[in-house]
Amino acid sequence: YQQNPKTYAIVKQLLAEGNAGELQKYFGSRMEFGTAGLRAAMGAGISHMNDLTIIQTTQGFCRYLEKNFSDLKKRGVVIGFDARAHLSSGGSSKRFARLAANTFISQGVPVYLFSDIIPTPFVPYTVTHLKLCAGIMVTASHNPKQDNGYKVYWENGAQIISPHDKGISQAIEENQEPWPQAWDDKQIDSNPLLHDPYAMVNKEYFKDIQKQCFYRNINKETNLKFVHTSVHGVGHKFVQLAFKAFDLSPPFAVPEQKDPDPDFPTVKYPNPEEGKGVLTLSFALAEKDGARIILANDPDADRLAVAEKQESGEWKVFSGNELGALLGWWIFTCWKNNSRDTRAIKDVYMLSSTVSSKILRAIALKEGFHFEETLTGFKWMGNRAKQLMDQGKAVLFAFEEAIGYMCCPAVLDKDGVSAAVITAEMASFLATRNLSLSQQLKAVYDEYGFHITKASYFICHDPKVIQQLFDNLRNFDGKNTYPKSCGRFEVSGIRDLTTGYDSSQPDQKAILPTSKSSQMITFTFANGGVATMRTSGTEPKIKYYSELCAPPGNSDVEQLKKELDELVSALEKHFFQPEKNKLQRKTE
Repeated sequence: YQQNPKTYAIVKQLLAEGNAGELQKYFGSRMEFGTAGLRAAMGAGISHMNDLTIIQTTQGFCRYLEKNFSDLKKRGVVIGFDARAHLSSGGSSKRFARLAANTFISQGVPVYLFSDIIPTPFVPYTVTHLKLCAGIMVTASHNPKQDNGYKVYWENGAQIISPHDKGISQAIEENQEPWPQAWDDKQIDSNPLLHDPYAMVNKEYFKDIQKQCFYRNINKETNLKFVHTSVHGVGHKFVQLAFKAFDLSPPFAVPEQKDPDPDFPTVKYPNPEEGKGVLTLSFALAEKDGARIILANDPDADRLAVAEKQESGEWKVFSGNELGALLGWWIFTCWKNNSRDTRAIKDVYMLSSTVSSKILRAIALKEGFHFEETLTGFKWMGNRAKQLMDQGKAVLFAFEEAIGYMCCPAVLDKDGVSAAVITAEMASFLATRNLSLSQQLKAVYDEYGFHITKASYFICHDPKVIQQLFDNLRNFDGKNTYPKSCGRFEVSGIRDLTTGYDSSQPDQKAILPTSKSSQMITFTFANGGVATMRTSGTEPKIKYYSELCAPPGNSDVEQLKKELDELVSALEKHFFQPEKNKLQRKTE
């Protein structure tokens, strides 16, 4: 009995061919529902994103919400989607969103389903704004084109954290048989439980981000020109509206990339983190139109990359840490000089994740506000921000090195739309002082101390080798002893968030939550260096992040860079041992 003729045909073909290997891949194991929800290729079978797996996932999620909220049928949920689609299996973000909406409505739960594509941050915004129980965004963000995803937000407006993932996962297992009307999404259009929040959110969100607009007069006058690319995703319309909300002239949009296209035809990977490859067309348009700054969103517009033309004519693409330093400086300065916020500086907070630059810590120490680090990922920063806000604190800013920024308390997740327009206002303001973003970045480092970062990864497809590599670090100089040095660099502190050990704490116990299922060790060095090695939750990678923090006044940047390069080489040689462990290097 077939509900989706396309996936049915794919499976039928494999059966006819007797292709056991492929069938095993499709039906061998169900997609795992984690704190990031689902992320997998679209296609047939329980290991892929398709009509059936979306229905099963939503049935489980619905039952889990019913268990947690007695007023679910009063409050409801929000569902958004991006522009992804997969011809061969008939899957698309919009189709999946409609099937999810149908599942909730069949149980009497009100659904706020966006009628058109939106940026991911609109979902957490709507959860908070309408006080809903949960939110779902159907997107695979910057993943390759065949992928899709199902991202879940809790009633606090932040992504879910454990134990919700386990609870939802179990509920999915218990609700696999599709409910009676599961496939019939036509019936929702006339159902009074279906609401469209599109017009309301497009008004309210742009009103809310204007609380972050401090220099309207400069914005009106500036002759700085910007190029924007949405990399074939959803961002174009919303960044245009954000510029309008701040009284900035609209940015020039890269014509080949401004309209949504699920094939992402002009880029190898639709990920602005990959740097210059994704920005080729933006550079060309900027040269043609005389624009000095490029703003690039990833396809679901929750992240932002920025590039600036230097005096030399070269383009500098800022790293996530560099833009984090600039936005942190800017948002604090605006708060200090212009804010009508009457809270004392001791109630002001900024957050970043443990693998991101510690520049905010340096600014906080000097200026007198609080800085906290969280585990990797915005789910942790969003949840912590909400806790602090509930205690009456002001959380001004949070960021992670993977070009994610939370500049606006109305969205407790990364938001590439507000980050783009706030960056544009900052650049316009600096231009009135004859400063570029790069010059201001240097000024920030001059004042608060240089923070030089370097990150990369090795690919390893053998979980045993990865386990062995980390075991080796935990038993480096005999049993249960971590390394005392790495080449010529003396180790002064160790924090192991897999085991919960932290040498810097009086009781040797780490403060941040620990997780036995993933590897993560941070080494602090006597020279002011820090390096974290961790496994990736979504890819066969062992990643490392290193940083050298110098006190203010040490401005020999080249010497600092050389020192960090040497530290990284020692880290690779002694701790990764790529030859012995047959690790594959990141290829540029």
